[in-house]
Amino acid sequence: QVQLVESGGGSVQAGGSLRLSCADSGNLDRRYCMGWFRQGPGEKREGVAILDSDGTTTYGDSVKGRFTVSKDNAANTLYLQMNSVEPEDTAMYYCAAALMGCPAPITAFRFWGQGTQVTVSS
Repeated sequence: QVQLVESGGGSVQAGGSLRLSCADSGNLDRRYCMGWFRQGPGEKREGVAILDSDGTTTYGDSVKGRFTVSKDNAANTLYLQMNSVEPEDTAMYYCAAALMGCPAPITAFRFWGQGTQVTVSS
């Protein structure tokens, strides 16, 4: 059974940095597409950063140049380095894995973590 557990969220001032982590249970097929999503209050869940098994990355327009997704396969952990954060980045952040390789529609992401809250103050 696949389990994803996020950590690293918290409160930070605008311009600061955070690193989110997502540990999987180790049962995840490494060919699967993985990514970070976020959902602000009253907003739809949106893709933030996607990582393909070959290392290809895709970012949402609002985070390009500021966020970096990476994975440590030995540690079964996905990361999201968030730099130069803005109040608009405030949201619950989720990591997820799809039952297919990238690119994958959001409906293909079947495994989700419980989320970690990020709050950015101005």
